[in-house]
Amino acid sequence: MDHVLITGGSRGIGAACVRAFAAQGDRVAFLYRRNDEAARRVAAETGAFAVRADLSNPLEAKRAVGEAEAALGGVDVLVNNAGISQIKLFTDLTDDDWRGMLATNLDGAFYVTREAVRGMIARHRGRVINIGSMWGKVGASCEVHYSAAKAGLRGLTMSLAKELGPSGITVNCVEAGVIETEMNAGLDAKTRAELADATPLCRLGTPEEVAAAVRFLASDAASFITGQCLGVDGGYAI
Repeated sequence: MDHVLITGGSRGIGAACVRAFAAQGDRVAFLYRRNDEAARRVAAETGAFAVRADLSNPLEAKRAVGEAEAALGGVDVLVNNAGISQIKLFTDLTDDDWRGMLATNLDGAFYVTREAVRGMIARHRGRVINIGSMWGKVGASCEVHYSAAKAGLRGLTMSLAKELGPSGITVNCVEAGVIETEMNAGLDAKTRAELADATPLCRLGTPEEVAAAVRFLASDAASFITGQCLGVDGGYAI
């Protein structure tokens, strides 16, 4: 039984990860930013421990990780899933748009990981799994700040894998494609059809399919896999 901490766990891919780990008997805690009702539902369904925090704030991240570690008795697996998205022309991006995107999607992962790996290093074992995006690999028009943040997660993954490997910790990234989540619920039917048509498997993915890849990377079967960016995108970013 592992002790698993998942950020952004109240909905979408994060909630699917909470359910996947809880279903196999792991002890799970998840962090969320503001949706108390959704967090209560996931916690009630899975028995997971929920902590509300704004992970773009390093002090909040430190407090939240501390609460999760106390509830779980330590963290063996960290899943950095928390993130936001925004579609906007590059020339229309404001300083707040840019800063807010990087603060949530990249800074938050850094702050949480910095706290969580201390215990992993002491125990000489652990898994860090970042939830990236295919747009971090190939770039998305009108999502420059989102793509940049997700590209940053790629670099964080590979660099940290080298640094933490001697401590028995693997670090990997799951780069999701277009997934059926609330984040993409606002896309119109035409856009969704175009995205599905551009995907070799001719459909959008599900949160459960991403969670399955995360669970694999956290398992003993993936003990010799580190520093990798695994695309769960239906072949879109080939």
